[in-house]
Amino acid sequence: MAVVTTKAIVLSALKFGDSSLIVKCFTEEEGVKSYLIRGILKAKKGGLKAAYFQPLTQLTIVASHNNKGTLNSIKEVQVSYPYQTIYRDIVKQSVVLFLSEVLSYAIKEEEKNEGLYEYLESGLIWLDLHDKIANFHLLFLLNLTRFLGFYPDLSDADKLGFDLSEGGFSDLTSQKNLISGNYYYQFKKLLGITFDEIENVSFGKQERQIVLKIIIQYFELHLDGFRKPKSLQILETVFS
Repeated sequence: MAVVTTKAIVLSALKFGDSSLIVKCFTEEEGVKSYLIRGILKAKKGGLKAAYFQPLTQLTIVASHNNKGTLNSIKEVQVSYPYQTIYRDIVKQSVVLFLSEVLSYAIKEEEKNEGLYEYLESGLIWLDLHDKIANFHLLFLLNLTRFLGFYPDLSDADKLGFDLSEGGFSDLTSQKNLISGNYYYQFKKLLGITFDEIENVSFGKQERQIVLKIIIQYFELHLDGFRKPKSLQILETVFS
C-alpha cells in the first residue's frame, strides 16, 4: 500500500451505512480512485468534513492507495481551489451536478492522465470566474472528447451532415446516427472553439436542448456503459 499526495477532483459521494461516505475522485497522479471515509457524517470537531466532498470540488489529498481493487482511504484533505461562486449560484450548482454525473460515467481509467486533469481543473475554474455560462456545459463535454479519444474529425467540414457513430462529416444524410439540417448547423457552432469564445455562440432554449441531446448521444455511441445522466432534466429546467 502506497501513501500518495495528489490533487483530486470529486466525481461522486455516496452515503454508506449511517455515517460513512464512498467517494470517487479523479486524481492527478493515479486516475480514478474510490475511497471509504468512515464516520465522516457524524458531527465532530476537526478531521475530515463532508463539505469537502461536494461534486467537482478540487482537493489536495494524502491517501493510502492499494492495488487490490478494494476501497482506498484518505488521511488528509484540503481544498486546493476554493470556488468563489459555484456553490452560491443555483445555475452553476446544477451544471456542476450534471457534469459530475457525466464524468463519473465517462472516466474509468485508473492511470495518470495529466492532460485530462488539467482540462477539468481549468474548465471548472473558468466556470467559477465567469457569468455567461448558459452554453458552458455543451462546450465542456464536447471538448472533453479530445481526452476520451473521440473528438470530431474536422476534415471535410463542408459536407452535409455529421455521423455521430463515426465521429466525422458525411454526405450520406440517410445514415443512422447522422445529424443534418438545423441539428447539424447548431452542433457545428461548438466545433473548434474555446471557453473564451463561447459568448459569441447563440442558442435559443430549444437549440441548447437539441445540442445537449446530440452530445449525450455521441457519448453513448462511443463509451461502453455510458448512461444518460439523471440530472439532465434538472439542467433543462434551469435553462428553460
